[in-house]
Amino acid sequence: MSTAEILAELPKLSRQERRRILDRILEIEQQAESVEDIRRKADEAFLMLDTLEAEDAASQPR
Repeated sequence: MSTAEILAELPKLSRQERRRILDRILEIEQQAESVEDIRRKADEAFLMLDTLEAEDAASQPR
């Protein structure tokens, strides 16, 4: 079902049905935000690890 088809059907639904859809959309968005937050924190941690490894390598005698 396309986005246009879904949007066209929304007015035909009861208030309760639209509320269920809204709740599900909000749930999906919250999950997406959680995943994005986890990815951002992982990226920060890997960047810090890369920096520490580079500093360690630079301080090692050759």
